Amino acid sequence: MIIYYSATGNCKYVAKKIADKTRDIAVSMIGHNDSIYLKKGESLGIVVPVHFWGLPAFVTEFLSGTDIKSEDENPYIFLIATFGSSPGYCCGYLADLIESKGFGVSAKFSILMVDTWTPVFNLSNEDKINKKTLKSDKQIGDVISKIERKEPGDFVKRKLPKFVCDIFRKITTSYRKTSHLNVDDKCVGCGLCRKSCPVKAIDLQMKKPVWVKNECVMCLRCLHLCPKFAIQYDNKTQNHGQYLNPHISSLD
Repeated sequence: MIIYYSATGNCKYVAKKIADKTRDIAVSMIGHNDSIYLKKGESLGIVVPVHFWGLPAFVTEFLSGTDIKSEDENPYIFLIATFGSSPGYCCGYLADLIESKGFGVSAKFSILMVDTWTPVFNLSNEDKINKKTLKSDKQIGDVISKIERKEPGDFVKRKLPKFVCDIFRKITTSYRKTSHLNVDDKCVGCGLCRKSCPVKAIDLQMKKPVWVKNECVMCLRCLHLCPKFAIQYDNKTQNHGQYLNPHISSLD
């Protein structure tokens, strides 16, 4: 089984590519039940994006409450972090969660992909985005080759020390405040943002999205999915475009 969390399609794309090649199944964490059962000889893959040099809050909550069982004492478990600038200590935090459930992690990987954190990164140049996507495909192919051989090891590139990421994550806690998010007059009240929010942080009032939680995952799924590009993060994203993985037709 390969389980993934995907805000804009990158992790789903990686998970499905691996599943297709290894004749496995790829399952979204969103809407999944709270248990994972591995049959004899079955591997477990976990594919997640890097958020603030660590795990998305949704992934931490999901895995903390998920029961993992296996017919094998030591199943092959591999972790993949997709990132735009640095994977930070994402796979380390993820490994800690898996090990807390009594399982060892066999392999860790990182894949450089389009960074969808548009408060910083500009995604308006389609040509540059396409070139980066092509480079990602080569990395995915290399990762698949190792997974097919059930190769063990830490293959994460550009990772950072845990203490650095611990400090950075404390500094960036306020970035997840939903007060940063706003909607402009282009909104048509379609409700797609409310429907797609993984933590149900959005309600529709008077046909306009309203954030009903003080914090969310801040995956920017709502911003990137909005058909009118009406959702923004402060005043930092208006000119930075939107992104959905071009190979994915739906996110869940």
